[in-house]
Parts: sequence; structure tokens; C-alpha cells
Amino acid sequence: MTAKQFYDWQTAGGTNDVMRLVDCLERADVEWCAIGGVAVNHWAAQPVVTQDVDFVVVADAVDRVVHLLEAAGFRAERFEWSINFTGRSAVSLQLSTEPAYLDLPSRSVAADVHGILLRVASLDDTLRGKIRAWSDPTRRQSKRIKDLADIARLVEAHPHLWESLTEELKPQIQRPTSA
Repeated sequence: MTAKQFYDWQTAGGTNDVMRLVDCLERADVEWCAIGGVAVNHWAAQPVVTQDVDFVVVADAVDRVVHLLEAAGFRAERFEWSINFTGRSAVSLQLSTEPAYLDLPSRSVAADVHGILLRVASLDDTLRGKIRAWSDPTRRQSKRIKDLADIARLVEAHPHLWESLTEELKPQIQRPTSA
């Protein structure tokens, strides 16, 4: 079983929805990138399956992207800091509209995540985003625990990132032997 087939199995057909998202954004020449768990999967040593695909586009493209994705068959639901799209699978596509993430596409890199070609946030931006999410006291405990695990995965794969951790975070993450 390929990585893409495994992802598709885990997400009830999510590969097609993610590839439609990528196709819409690339054809429209929109600056964008995946953030969150998908970006962590690119940068970490071992990927894990996630049913959320968090992504961000440049600020002036948000409304255009909503129209493009709706025209491609996705249903949109607006929230305070995101617009969530559902397609035909169990994957939730979450367009972040938080100002802190809007410049990430300018530093994104091409990546192969679960056999799907897309753009992801840079390594430093991915770590900063995860630290930001983990530091949010209003986040559910289960999400903060996952954020902490994602930070640990990034530090294990890139020991030099240890120096970028906050003093509050360092006691929570095992220091890599080569840091």
C-alpha cells in the first residue's frame, strides 16, 4: 500500500479532496501553503495521519479562494478565524484567516506529504505555529497535547530547533542529544 493509498483509506477518500484543493489553488496561481499537522508531517521523521488540512493563503486572496473552492464542489462554513470546507471525504480543509499566518505562503516550500504534492510552511514557521497553538490556554487539552507531540517530533527530526523553544516549553520536551 502506498502512502497515498493509506491516507485515502484513513480519510475515507481524502486524497481526492486534498488534490482538488491543491489543483484549485495552483490553477488560480494563489500563494498558499499547508500549515499545522500537514506541515509537521513533511518536516518530521515519521508522518502521522490527520483528517484536518490546515492551510493559509495571502490575505487578498481569501474571498477569491472561497469562491473557487465552492465552485469546485466544497461547502464552506465561516468561523471567527477560519473558513472550513468539506468535500466528499472525512477530510476537513481549514483555511486560517488569523493575521499571524498570512505571510507564511511567501516562505513556503514544495513538499510530498502522504504522496500528495503540495506547498507547506517553512520549518521555522511550522515550529512557530505549533508553539503558538500550544501556548493558547483556551485550546482544548487534547489539541494542546497533540501540539506538544508535534513540537517534539519536529525537535527530534531537527535537533537545532531546541534553541527556538520557549523556557516554558523546554521542560516539556526531551532535549535531543545532538542539540
